[in-house]
Amino acid sequence: MFVTTADPVLEPPLITVNTVLSLLAVDYPANKLACYVSDDGASIVTYYSLVEASKFAKHWVPFCKKYNIALRAPFRYFSGNSSSPPQDSSLEFQQEWKRMKDEYKQLCEKIEEASTQEPEACDFSGDFAVFSSIDPKNHPSIIKVIWENKESVDDGVPHLVYISREKRPKHPHHAKAGAMNVLIRVSGVMTNAPFMLNVDCDMYAHNPQVVLHAMCYFLGAKDEKDCAFVQFPQLFYDGLKEDPYGNQLKILHEYLGRGLSGIQGPFYQGSGCFHRRKVIYGLSPHDKITSGELQDEYLQKTYGKSQKLLASVAKTLSGGSNIIEQFNSVSVSSSVEIAHQVGSSGFEFGTGWGQKFGLLYGTRTEDILTGIYIHSRGWKSAYCLPDPPAFLGCAPSTGPTSMIQQKRWSTGVFETLFHSKSPIIGTLFGKLQLRQCMAYLHVLLWPMRSIFEVCYAILPAYCLITNSSLLPKINESSMLIPTSIFIIYNLYGLSEYVRANEPTEAWLNNQKMSRINAITAWLFGFGSATIKLLGLSETIFEVTKKDQDDTNSDFGRFTFDDSPIFVPGTTILLLNLSAMFIGLLDFKKENIEWGSGEVICTIWVVFIFWTFLKGLLAKGKYGIPTPTILKSGALTLLIVHLFQIYQ
Repeated sequence: MFVTTADPVLEPPLITVNTVLSLLAVDYPANKLACYVSDDGASIVTYYSLVEASKFAKHWVPFCKKYNIALRAPFRYFSGNSSSPPQDSSLEFQQEWKRMKDEYKQLCEKIEEASTQEPEACDFSGDFAVFSSIDPKNHPSIIKVIWENKESVDDGVPHLVYISREKRPKHPHHAKAGAMNVLIRVSGVMTNAPFMLNVDCDMYAHNPQVVLHAMCYFLGAKDEKDCAFVQFPQLFYDGLKEDPYGNQLKILHEYLGRGLSGIQGPFYQGSGCFHRRKVIYGLSPHDKITSGELQDEYLQKTYGKSQKLLASVAKTLSGGSNIIEQFNSVSVSSSVEIAHQVGSSGFEFGTGWGQKFGLLYGTRTEDILTGIYIHSRGWKSAYCLPDPPAFLGCAPSTGPTSMIQQKRWSTGVFETLFHSKSPIIGTLFGKLQLRQCMAYLHVLLWPMRSIFEVCYAILPAYCLITNSSLLPKINESSMLIPTSIFIIYNLYGLSEYVRANEPTEAWLNNQKMSRINAITAWLFGFGSATIKLLGLSETIFEVTKKDQDDTNSDFGRFTFDDSPIFVPGTTILLLNLSAMFIGLLDFKKENIEWGSGEVICTIWVVFIFWTFLKGLLAKGKYGIPTPTILKSGALTLLIVHLFQIYQ
């Protein structure tokens, strides 16, 4: 079980700890599980938090399994109305419940205290010595076995291993994909389980039987090619009412996720996904490799120079029957030195890691690219939505963080479109089905929509400013064509939400945010990816801030900052407001070319950007910063001037 985190500020350790605790307590034999936490921030606070969490886990895990607790992330179990144990429970349970809550409260206090300490005040003795004066961007690999299930008991606590891979300034690190590949190699020399789960640090296990659900797909399939990986949809807890940021993706999972199950299966979404190790190692369906074919020279050239890693790779690829037995018999602590070797920054040089197997490099969305490559080799994937949901996470809860997430996604998918392993290449030269290719292209072409969305948002304003027409007059029969298209499209979209038991307000908010994202975040993502593809610059992986909860009464109200990402949206709004004002001044003139259609479209654009309109009038974090307004105003004046020149 892999948990990835990158920044102790944007991704608070307490969130990571709760995810880890929920995984350690799943309903599955503990001697067949190991949890690896990748900390790309090399944070002493994160490591300390995991050490303290392991102590709490020795009480928490038995408590959950003894009483069959449904919620096994403590922050969720003890939240809300759970201020006291159920009154109809036994006295023994009530006593243990209170003890667990007190111990969890103490754990939170320790983590909070450690998080607020200055680095100079930290205790760097003993196991923490390696973190003294550490540079997160330039340090050797740090691998610590926090807890080892030495007696291999199935009702104990699984192995818990902390990893912070080596970072060197001149070595490419490949963001999350690089961290995941280190986790794959380190786990290969330590436990070498045939199946791997990866989750983001904020996606806790909501269903304690999640591993059993995944194993039903892997071990119950008659043909292994039917299940290379099992993807659980990314759902969110305490989602903001009516989805004001349009980032809960409920409808996308409801229709696209289920629809893809009828082709080659769902996309790999980067979290909440179980993989076959041999598929990640590059094996194709029906490939039968004997141990004799896996010569050391071939393995070293392909997988790297570590004899123990090569032995585990050979056993996995040749289908060794005692893989699980090997997991049970391995001493995790004895493999730390070898784990440092495979976790070094230079280990991948000259190998196929990130190119032919593992998580692939070359894009910010390594998950989609890796999934495309797996499907292109002929594998299928499985979509699993149990009740209750397997994993729940926290969606971005502010405007800037939502925009950052959308920009990263749009940058990554557009990079993937031009990658050597794009779905088009997979269909022409691989085994990617045409319909699966079209489904991938539906997502990968999102960033290009930004150009057309901007044009459509500008056209009505252009007509009002230049006294020209775009649509038929309201009394012309041809006006029925665009009107019918608009009505049918929106009614069908609304019907999807109604069938999914989502409120009308959620549909309206998602419609607004789709347009806003396209004209802001997707536009910047498209530009960022284009600059990279032209070789002018490299894209930067931006971590999304994780918020566990918020007690602010205005939680969910759109917020702004001084990021340039808000300039295009503000400009579009000001341009359409200016067009309405100019059109109003020209209304009494003769020879007016534009009609009611252009006016309605302009009003619709202003309605779509109503959030920005409120931002123009608000102050503080809920208001658009003055520099952004000034930049947008200057752009608006320039555009109006150009329209009038070239009308």
